[in-house]
Amino acid sequence: MPDPVLELRGVIKEYGGAVLTRVLHGIDLRLEQGEFAALIGPSGSGKSTLLNLVGLLDRPTAGQVWVHGERTDQLDDDELTRLRARSLGFVFQFHHLIGALSAAENVMMALAADQPRLTREMRRRSVAALAEVGLADRADEDPRRLSGGQQQRVAIARALVRRPPLVLADEPTGNLDTRSADDVFALMRKFNQETGIAFLIVTHDPRIATRCDRTIELIDGRIVGQPT
Repeated sequence: MPDPVLELRGVIKEYGGAVLTRVLHGIDLRLEQGEFAALIGPSGSGKSTLLNLVGLLDRPTAGQVWVHGERTDQLDDDELTRLRARSLGFVFQFHHLIGALSAAENVMMALAADQPRLTREMRRRSVAALAEVGLADRADEDPRRLSGGQQQRVAIARALVRRPPLVLADEPTGNLDTRSADDVFALMRKFNQETGIAFLIVTHDPRIATRCDRTIELIDGRIVGQPT
């Protein structure tokens, strides 16, 4: 059986000095290749903290985080950066595109994360990724001239250009109208089904959560439900 794309074993996260606040209480979670899962829970439940740990942007106080078969607590910062670049894609509520760069150049940033310089091959792959999200004719466009839905498509192309085994999406439709949100969701679902890339989607939108294959509920730093 192949390694899961993500596995958390007894993960605890605490903040503070003399007085510690425990945000996550012994989280166990496993995400298999090709899964399409929603992470839900009220504000303050620990979703952002969990996503930061899964995204290798923070380290747990205790427990283990495994990404694509690698135990991350044994890696130094440079090794974490390389693992993040090749194994994870990110889509955020606010797309974080760089206005001084074209749409294609924004996508290229994902390819340049662990490379010393930009190449023609990176440009070719970036334009191809934009074509996959329906923006073949907007590769050289200033992203500030694109609609909100189009900007999120650029962000999806950036997340997927390296074909990572796992994409983390933090409220990816939260800043969009209903039609654009449905289009973005359908696009992520299409890539999931056609490429086998796993998605973990943090959302407050029940319309989105109920259309995922699995819902993981986090309350007060504990997983209370994750039906298969």
